[in-house]
Formats: sequence, C-alpha cells, structure tokens
Amino acid sequence: MQQTQMKIETRSSTGKGISRKLRAAGRIPGIVYGRGMEPVAISLEPKALNAAIAGEGGLNNLITLEGGGDLDKVVVIVAEIQRDALKRTPEHVDLHRVNMSEKVRVNVPVSLVGTAAGVKEGGLLDFAHHSLHIECLPGQIPEHIEINIADLKIGHAIHVSEISFPAGVKCIDNPKTPVVGVLGKAKDEAAAEA
Repeated sequence: MQQTQMKIETRSSTGKGISRKLRAAGRIPGIVYGRGMEPVAISLEPKALNAAIAGEGGLNNLITLEGGGDLDKVVVIVAEIQRDALKRTPEHVDLHRVNMSEKVRVNVPVSLVGTAAGVKEGGLLDFAHHSLHIECLPGQIPEHIEINIADLKIGHAIHVSEISFPAGVKCIDNPKTPVVGVLGKAKDEAAAEA
C-alpha cells in the first residue's frame, strides 16, 4: 500500500461560516477522528489532498500528517470526501486515524485480468461489483484485488468465495455474491433455437 505525507493545520473554530471562509481562501475544512481521541478540526490545501490520494490506492492510501501539532506523524486514511455537486471539488474531508496494529475495514477496487472465454464466444461481461469490502491491518491494504477471468464461460460467474485474497486480508462481503460473470447463450443453444 502506498504511504504519503500531507501537510495540515489544526483549527479551533468550526461551523459553516468558518468553513466557507476557508474554502474562499482556497483551503479544505476537515476533521480527524479515531478510537480513543477527540475529533480535531483541520484545514488543508486541495493540492495536498489530491497528491495524498493519487495513485492506485486512492482513498485507501496511508497518509502521515505533518504540521498538525498533536497530529504530527499521525497515520490516517480518508474516510470520506464531500464534494461540490456541480464542480466536484472537495468541500470537506474526514480523516480516520488508524492504529497500525488494529484491523480496518475498507473498500478495495477489483481489477479484471484477461478476456473471458465467454466474451470471445459472443457473451456479455457482467461486472457486478467493482469493489469489495475487506478487513485487514492498515499496512496490508492491497491497492486492488485481481481476478483472472480468462476461463470464465457463458452462464458462469465468479463469486466472492472463489477469489483468493492476499495473506491477512479477509473479505467481509457475502461469499455467495457474484462479482463478475458472462451473460448470453452458448453457441449450441443459439444454434438449436434457430
């Protein structure tokens, strides 16, 4: 998992008016929270946030905070980014402090490898779940979960229970959930109907 740094400033005043002033000044208001700590209001530069979540790990990147007083050297992950409905610019960010020895739950994107045999036969790929919910230690968060679909035939699907996860990573989705499948009729069935 990618680990980055992000400069922040703590702030003592909160509320809509203060948040608007911060945004007008080109900063993003936010909050840092976690087990065993009081939530701390912060502000940060949009460039710093974009740099911290850049790369394949995205929101699951481990971020070490810098310049935040008591929050200096604290490791966090992005819990949520609230965005402007039209401009899609960040309006507020929630950062969750993580303990490197305690498991966290995150969503990890699914990456398909290969071309399904069923698609080559005229089937339609049904990519039902683009991400999976996993539980693991923060240092073990994978950037993505790879699923090889080369042998996937028409009428078949790969379920959560059939996916192999890295050591220490546990999927908390329903094991019977289909992640990817191939829809359509096999050539034999299509020929029989014609």
